[in-house]
Amino acid sequence: MLNFNNFYAAIAQNKLAAWLDVLPAQLSAWQKEALHGDFKQWQKVLANLPKSQSSVKNISTDVSFGAPDELSAGEKQRLEVLLKQLMPWRKGPFTLHGLHIDTEWRSDWKWDRVLPHLAPLTHRTVLDVGCGSGYHLWRMRGAGAEFVVGIDPSQLFYSQFCAIKHFNPDPNVHLLPIGIDDMPKLQAFDTVFSMGVLYHRKSPIDFLQQLKNQLRPGGQLVLETLVVEGDETTVLVPGERYAKMRNVWFIPSTAALQGWLARVGFKDARVVDLNHTSLDEQRKTAWMENESLVDFLDPNDHSKTIEGYPAPLRAVVIATA
Repeated sequence: MLNFNNFYAAIAQNKLAAWLDVLPAQLSAWQKEALHGDFKQWQKVLANLPKSQSSVKNISTDVSFGAPDELSAGEKQRLEVLLKQLMPWRKGPFTLHGLHIDTEWRSDWKWDRVLPHLAPLTHRTVLDVGCGSGYHLWRMRGAGAEFVVGIDPSQLFYSQFCAIKHFNPDPNVHLLPIGIDDMPKLQAFDTVFSMGVLYHRKSPIDFLQQLKNQLRPGGQLVLETLVVEGDETTVLVPGERYAKMRNVWFIPSTAALQGWLARVGFKDARVVDLNHTSLDEQRKTAWMENESLVDFLDPNDHSKTIEGYPAPLRAVVIATA
């Protein structure tokens, strides 16, 4: 599961070849750090997944691999037991041989909001920054992307992605367990997605510049993030927590965000969607039993977080490098 040679071989033949100057050493260092604790147990989970020759694959309308009758009842029961060892499952949903992984987030709803506003992904090389377990990587591929790369340093998300890819070993869909800080200035991707990351960054302007550094001239940025209502000067800087999250640093208005994008050189930044996160889109499930959105909101006023800030409002902004 920790062999990245196929990825190295693939990018050696495409416009990401310059990445090979630094990436193998970075991933080698990551492997040395990762091979202990929970990650070692998760690797055992992956090694014990039932063999699958999935004849049914769908990534155009959902992420579903394998017909129910391709695994025996015992194999399907073992599959569920194994995959529940990779909980919590936050981004999805996925269906594997009829087993439905009902994730905390209905990430398919977000994709449905984003998709109508994208430049066609056909023949594009795509990067998803902070991709989680990789749900949207499959949907990008299903929308026609030629080569899809996600980056996320989480060992659990990497393990979950490997579990899903076990059932569809597409050579053009990859997740690398690194962060944007590890990436050189490639200026090679046709489309860069960043969904649900900006507000976790201590320096949002630097982060936007890092995203721009990955895009070819004329490439498209798809940025989805928390926002607040206000004018071009409005930015919420929460106290110790926002919706019980410690790692939320800056939440701009859409006008302020458009100004930030212009400052780092993006053009034509436009807001294409605004959406209040609902209790149906983010919630506890049998696959994510921790606290979820309902626990993060004021129980008497769902328009506010439990700390009294405006409840989560998410915007999708499209811009051109």
